[in-house]
This record gives sequence, C-alpha cells and structure tokens, in this order.
Amino acid sequence: MATVSLTTDFGNLNGFVGTMKGVIWKIAPEVNIADISHEIPAQDIRTGSIALWRASVYFPAGSVHVAVIDPGVGTARRAIAAQLGDQYYVMPDNGLITPMLEDAEAAGLEVRIIHLNKPEYWLPQVYTTFHGRDIFAPVGAHLAAGVPLEQLGTLIDDPVRLPLPKPVRTDEGVEGSIVVIDVFGNCSTNVRVSEVPDLKNAIVRIAGQVIHGILPSYGHAKVGDLVAVTDSEGFIEVAVVNGSAAKSYGIKLDEAVRIGFND
Repeated sequence: MATVSLTTDFGNLNGFVGTMKGVIWKIAPEVNIADISHEIPAQDIRTGSIALWRASVYFPAGSVHVAVIDPGVGTARRAIAAQLGDQYYVMPDNGLITPMLEDAEAAGLEVRIIHLNKPEYWLPQVYTTFHGRDIFAPVGAHLAAGVPLEQLGTLIDDPVRLPLPKPVRTDEGVEGSIVVIDVFGNCSTNVRVSEVPDLKNAIVRIAGQVIHGILPSYGHAKVGDLVAVTDSEGFIEVAVVNGSAAKSYGIKLDEAVRIGFND
C-alpha cells in the first residue's frame, strides 16, 4: 500500500488540506496519507523545502510527497513531478525540490523530473488559485496508484533551484547562517558538526554572543544558558536551554554564524 505525504502552508482552519485528502482517496482509496506539515509560513518556499527534506528520507520506498507552497499559483510556473532515488515528489516548479534534488545528485541516485502537462491526470475543472486540489493532489494519487511517472508529463532537465546558502571556509574556521528556526526558538545553522575538528574547543559567534564549545544536547548546560548543540540532522544548532534563542537574542533566518576552531 503506497503512502502519500502532504506538506503545505495552508494551515488547518479552512479545510484545504482535507479537500486534498478527499481528492487523493477518491482516486486511490487504499493509500495512506501522512501530514509532514501544514504550518509552513505563508509563501515560504525555503522553509517548506527544508521541512520536506528533513522528513521524506524516512518514508518507505515508493512514497509520493505532494508539496504545495505556491506563491506563483495560476501563473506560467510549471507543475512538476520527480523521482529522486526511491522517493517521488509532486510540487510547483519554484525551487521546493532543491535540497532533495541536490542530495540525490550528490549520492548518484536516479533522477527523473517531468513537467505535468497531461490534463487527463488532473481534476476535470482546474481553478487558477487551488492547484493543490486540482493538479497536485490528483497527480500524486495517480502516481501512488501505479501510473508511471513518464505517463504524467514530459521529461525536463531544468527545474528551478533555490539559491540555498552554503557555509564558507575561512582562515579561522567556517562562516555559515541560520536556515531553520523551530517552534522552540532553536536556531539551526547550515554548518555540519562534521566540519568542526574539535567540538569541545570550538567558538560559536552569533548575534553579538560568544559560545564556547558545541555540546551533545541541551541537558549538558543549565536552564537559561545559550548553547551550541548538534541538531537532529547533524548540523550546529544555537539554543537556549528550556527557552527560545530566537526570542532571547533576536536571532532571525539568515543570521550570520561564525564557528572558530581556536580562540
């Protein structure tokens, strides 16, 4: 039995997510539907892509991930579907696919991307403001039901890619930035702990603060302390123990972070 995941910025107030589930189950009544998140900030493509990247790798082979963060809905932007390794993705062609695509390419996995230009796999009536219901949900359902990827559209090799920030090596260490702020106010960087040769003696500088050492977890410091820890994907995270680093220190997305390898 196939699994379809949903990631959107729709929230849960107005029934949009439930409508998409109804469309999917009407076409493929046996599929499982999993919610990754519907609380992505409105039109925040990068946050949505990272949420999907974090979760989709843990789904069973053959899962179909339908993602709709779509500020360009109703415009000339393409709708796409992709096979990246053993996972499938259905989404607008606005960069949402970027982190999963980069990982698949780096790992040498199979990559196939198509432009969804076969209306026979959409709902009969398509409205310009709800492609999540009218295009992406039905395509995801058909894919989960066994329709071959190439049958849903035309192969392409030029998907839109987000300019995701990359860490930069310096003479002193690594310069990175904050790319995720979670609901606790923990701030994850784009610097992997594997890039730091000595975690105990590393120096993390952010928002005018200096943190000595990178800890394994929050419990290795006192409540209220500003700490650097290893996050759940192996990146350096800045946090306040039992508090919010974002609120306490005004840390925002794209905030600069400098990790020094010596004082």
